Amino acid sequence: MEKTEKKPLQKVCIICAKGALEDVMAALVMANGAVMEGMEAKLFFTFFGLDAITKKQMNSLHTATVGNPAMRMPGGLPFPSLLGVLPGVEAGVSAMMKSGMAKLDIPPVGEFLEMFTAGGGEVFACKLAVEMFGLKKEDLWDDVVDIITVGKFYEMCDGDRTQIIFT
Repeated sequence: MEKTEKKPLQKVCIICAKGALEDVMAALVMANGAVMEGMEAKLFFTFFGLDAITKKQMNSLHTATVGNPAMRMPGGLPFPSLLGVLPGVEAGVSAMMKSGMAKLDIPPVGEFLEMFTAGGGEVFACKLAVEMFGLKKEDLWDDVVDIITVGKFYEMCDGDRTQIIFT
């Protein structure tokens, strides 16, 4: 059997479909990491992920407290999901998460998006989700390149050294 030469990854296309702070930040960390490594990178926001690029929502994302089995309290004890329904708990957990990220110099969503595009990355919005939620281009972050179909996004992600990541 012939050994094939491994070719380095050249392009990363990331689909962000969830609007919880931790989901959006995961997509932004991966996307920024790609541009920092010199790769072409594209972010496609769909469904609730659109909150990350909607002007009114992008700087007030929350951490999901209900139905999050990986959630832990200080000290490592499991976080009882039922507590997440109590008033103020989700806001408090979100504030703790944002504080922890700030201590590590992780920028807020808007600034992270600016870093990504300054590094050459491109941001797109899903046409179907934008229409479904009654949004318009002016509702979105100013540096969104375009509102496109998923088919158009897949065309942009064509190539033998491209990775598509769904978060």
